[in-house]
Amino acid sequence: MDDNKKVVLTYGTYDLLHWGHINLLKRARELGDTLIVALSTDEFNQKKHKDAYHSYEHRKLILESIRYVDKVIPEDNWEQKVNDVIENKVDIFVMGDDWKGEFDFLAEYCDVVYLDRTTGISTTKIKKDLLGGSR
Repeated sequence: MDDNKKVVLTYGTYDLLHWGHINLLKRARELGDTLIVALSTDEFNQKKHKDAYHSYEHRKLILESIRYVDKVIPEDNWEQKVNDVIENKVDIFVMGDDWKGEFDFLAEYCDVVYLDRTTGISTTKIKKDLLGGSR
């Protein structure tokens, strides 16, 4: 990574990709020159009791094809964030505002920004709509 470029880092599972995800990735990328996405591995999702339809490799392939994403790294555990910030020379850590306050401890290492969620869409909503048959 070029030392003069601002590096932005975000985390997520990015399963059942939707326009809310794209909005977050676009806005995160607009904050810097390089966007790194730490993508939850299948094993980590199991530990979090989170089901993903797509495998890690397929979710990674999808993310890597999005023009706003420059690099995808694995998220294996909750504790890796400080190391990821340091190792990738991150300037700005970005998460959706549903996580507001949860990552303030990273402010010692980089700027922490919580972006507003896109209203009207979420992976949970998609799953409920599909199960309930409503839109």
